[in-house]
Amino acid sequence: MSFLVTLDRLGCRTPDGRLLFDKLTLAFGRERTGLVGRNGAGKTTLLNLVSGELAPTEGAVARAGRIGVLRQAARPLAGASVADLIGLAEPLARLARIERGEGSEQDLAEADWSLPARLEAALAEVDLPDLAFDRPAATLSGGQLTRARLAALVAEAPDLLLLDEPTNNLDAEARALVARVLRGWKGGAVVVSHDRALLREMDRIVELSGLGARVYGGGWDLYAERRAQERAAAARDLEAAERGARQVDRDIQAARERKQRRDAAGQRAAARGGQPWIVLGAMAERAELSGGRASQLAERQRAEAAEALAGARAKVERLKTLAVELPASGLAAGKRVLAFEDVGFAWPGGAPVLSGVGFEIVGPGRVAVTGRNGAGKTTLLRLAVGDLEPGAGRVLRGGRVALLDQRTAMLDEGETILGAFRRLNPGSDDNACRAALARFLFRAEAALKPVAALSGGERLRAALACVLGAQAPPQLLILDEPTNHLDLDSIVAIEAALAGYDGALLVVSHDRDFLDAIGVEREIVLGVRPPRPAGSASPP
Repeated sequence: MSFLVTLDRLGCRTPDGRLLFDKLTLAFGRERTGLVGRNGAGKTTLLNLVSGELAPTEGAVARAGRIGVLRQAARPLAGASVADLIGLAEPLARLARIERGEGSEQDLAEADWSLPARLEAALAEVDLPDLAFDRPAATLSGGQLTRARLAALVAEAPDLLLLDEPTNNLDAEARALVARVLRGWKGGAVVVSHDRALLREMDRIVELSGLGARVYGGGWDLYAERRAQERAAAARDLEAAERGARQVDRDIQAARERKQRRDAAGQRAAARGGQPWIVLGAMAERAELSGGRASQLAERQRAEAAEALAGARAKVERLKTLAVELPASGLAAGKRVLAFEDVGFAWPGGAPVLSGVGFEIVGPGRVAVTGRNGAGKTTLLRLAVGDLEPGAGRVLRGGRVALLDQRTAMLDEGETILGAFRRLNPGSDDNACRAALARFLFRAEAALKPVAALSGGERLRAALACVLGAQAPPQLLILDEPTNHLDLDSIVAIEAALAGYDGALLVVSHDRDFLDAIGVEREIVLGVRPPRPAGSASPP
């Protein structure tokens, strides 16, 4: 394979001096590569190194093709058009000047005549066939922004695509569309993502960690299987090395004690007399030489054991994971915790957002709310928790309810984790606060970390600690896109925690793997018209 980008012995540090990459060697060709790793492992930095936006502190980057980049969607600047958004305002304006008969010689020389046709085909591919280039970009939804940027890249057809979390904040339909575009892509692609469905489309997975870069052939499922096997083998090797080091220490101690007994016996014999001094001197010299050799052997054995132990530890990333036994919610099996009775809602002066919604959650039920972006999912959650009142129908609550939104807004940026817990649980004393936070791995000084400094995974973990660590945990936990901005290890850890929760769950998520892992039993699909009764007339 001819490589499009080659990284040769790259070194890179964060602005605060933390080492990200050391002698990293990697190559990307015309295959689809999924780039995974914990938040902070350097995934976005690696994309910047590949694109040339960032220069390495050591090593070199060789590029042999054109590179296109799709970054995590940021809101467009005020006044920007769709043409500005996709970076093609000037080429499109050049063609417009030529069509009006106002083009210069330079316009004629630089005109990309096939651009409109390529863009039209690309926009149709991303399900935006009628998107006007002069439309204000601020009027596009987050999903439309991502799809428009992706269409521009498809139209420009670079040799290598770099995509940074392309499915974040997209609904299931838009996620499938991104996967379909990548499936048909003929060039190379490097995709940073925690979307396991998208990672299944990859030809290989590159994992970044404190141990460097590790390449796995195949998509997500094969990677997950092989990684689990490697981690289990590394853990076994580490355990064996630790046992070996302990055994060496025991053997050395036993040898030292035997020598001490022999020396003591020799000293007692000398004290009794009867041995010529020359014999005693020879015995002492032999004992000293033997002791020296034993000491050298012991040091060599200890060094070999330490080296084996260090090698085993180097293969194991000691990553803290969330393994929490959540407190019981006290929810009875037959208790109804939430019911929507023919609920409708509309913002003042606006069209109905929800209409005729009816469902109930009984006992530790697990329900997902799905549908396209804009279908009213977040509005439904706010009605469920009581932040909004329905315009029609009733919302009934039968137990303690807590909502964790995408931004974990319950946490104040200006406080510490411990401060947030105390504010949200004023009835808990200091010992109870510390114990609850420790169950979620915020022990000792970690509990004093400022909320503003937390990663996405830490924020969600802190919010869960504040909610589920209360003296009376909620019986219904409502989650709005909880996996957005989490790395894969954090997602798996949160899944494990929620799988052990004995209360009810109401979840908005486009992550099918997440919904399956937490045991969702039923879905409420918004934005879908109910079927018409047989024989009814079609609407005009």
